[in-house]
Amino acid sequence: MDTGTLAGRTVSRIGYGAMQLARLRDDRDAAIALLRRAVELGVDHVDTAHVYGNGFVNGLLREALRPADDVLVATKVGIDTDPAGRLPMRPAQRPEELRASVEDNLRGLGVERLPLVYLRRLDVGARIPVAAVAIEDQLAAMVAMRDAGMIGAIGLSGVTLDGLHRAAPAGVAAVQNPYSLLARDHEDLLDLCTAEGIAWVPFHPLGGATPGTPKVTDDPAVQAAARKLAATPAQVGLAWLLGRAPNVLLIPGTGNADHLEANLAAGKITVDGSTLA
Repeated sequence: MDTGTLAGRTVSRIGYGAMQLARLRDDRDAAIALLRRAVELGVDHVDTAHVYGNGFVNGLLREALRPADDVLVATKVGIDTDPAGRLPMRPAQRPEELRASVEDNLRGLGVERLPLVYLRRLDVGARIPVAAVAIEDQLAAMVAMRDAGMIGAIGLSGVTLDGLHRAAPAGVAAVQNPYSLLARDHEDLLDLCTAEGIAWVPFHPLGGATPGTPKVTDDPAVQAAARKLAATPAQVGLAWLLGRAPNVLLIPGTGNADHLEANLAAGKITVDGSTLA
């Protein structure tokens, strides 16, 4: 599998997003087996958060992943669980809340250091209202935790171009924003990341995550390309992202072993010039 760089490490360009494992709460053995299968297939980058299943997913990762697997587990802070709320998550943007979330992730994953932690800003791609907290204040807390050895590298998620510029002095290893073939609102941000050697790890890589947003797999041109390339529409959407820039790393999520294998196989698909056009 093709490789890229994330938080100073070489990783496969297609990793695994663990959020959907929360759906397997009633079948823990199946969730563990899926994670072990991912490792067998070469996954060495997993994306998680303490809020996924209110700690359930981090517990799965703690049980399933072994030190010898050498998997980079990236997590995020800036949101917390809110089981009694209208939405299952609430903003947790203040510096003291960021530190508490890092500590939750450390405990949940059973590690002394988190290799990569994304500061989940709520400037873009968020459905929960939040009072603004200055990114400089947040990054001061993140840098302090990095200096203390609690985290290895800092990422940003849901950030604007201005926010990335303001964060640059702190050192940014990766950016997670919504981005797909059909939703290219952050091209300028991606171009800056490419120029600066910052990993671009899009969430919602196939779209359709919220009502009214287009699904890449429903697009007629994508479906036609899939027939031409003997691939699935999802594989075409993922392959397009990989071809968009060399710093693009993917974390498609699934709770199904067949879909996992199909997602990883997208890395072997070459989209020729006429199909791309």
